[in-house]
Amino acid sequence: MPVSMTGFGRVETLGEEFSHVWEIRSVNNRFLDVKWRMPSVLRSLEAKFDKLLRKRASRGRVDISLTVETRSAALLGVSLNTAQAGAMLDQLRALAKAQGVAFTPDMNRLMSASHLWRDDSAEPDPKLAASLEQGFLKAVDDWNASRRVEGGELARDLTARFARLRELAAAVGERVPTVLKDKQAATAERLNGLVAQAGMTFTEERLAQEVAVLADRLDVTEELTRLAAHLDRLDEAVAADGEAGKRLDFLIQEAFREINTCGNKAQDVEVSRLIVDFKVELEKCREQVQNLE
Repeated sequence: MPVSMTGFGRVETLGEEFSHVWEIRSVNNRFLDVKWRMPSVLRSLEAKFDKLLRKRASRGRVDISLTVETRSAALLGVSLNTAQAGAMLDQLRALAKAQGVAFTPDMNRLMSASHLWRDDSAEPDPKLAASLEQGFLKAVDDWNASRRVEGGELARDLTARFARLRELAAAVGERVPTVLKDKQAATAERLNGLVAQAGMTFTEERLAQEVAVLADRLDVTEELTRLAAHLDRLDEAVAADGEAGKRLDFLIQEAFREINTCGNKAQDVEVSRLIVDFKVELEKCREQVQNLE
């Protein structure tokens, strides 16, 4: 079964020295577009995680966020530049004293002063990195599980709609011979009337030629045959595993082209009604396919 491009996955890991939460959200997109929100000190791991993700997904806009809490700054490989921070506080304290105002430093403001924090190593603690990778893979599995569930629902809906398309195509095929017979009779009657009015002669052979030309122009046998083949391939694609969205979208375009040609050739009110119903159902299929990977 194909999978949906829409899904959500979340995994929380709790440890004695650290805890972290991975969240993955995705919606449909023509290509795979990944957006990362990670602590800056863990950016060195992003490329590795990105490769892991791309092995498990091929399309969709994916938003990935990581929240990390640690009991030790050393785990992240960062430290506060205490000398510079102390000098800054001393300057502010001296300024407040000169101005005759009370000064109570808000130490929490130091958290937002990125220039005071130093990255002491290119990589975070190995235990933390390993835990992050394990948590990420679990989040991806959770995300893919949700995508498979929705993909299954979409596949069942599409299968039912494809069956309806077959019914409409069969109805067109049943109606066309009647249309052809009526058009042939009307053409023969009109030609005979024109010939009689003009006082001319019109051989049966010539009449048969005109009727044959009309029959060829109205014949949609080839179009209906190709349409049936496209519907067979649609059923195969939606039942197969792996990427199916692009293939289904292409086949729907081909089916639309064939049924549109049938409508242009048939020139019949009943056939036109059936083809409009076919196109409406086909457009619903196209909307559903846009959500499949």
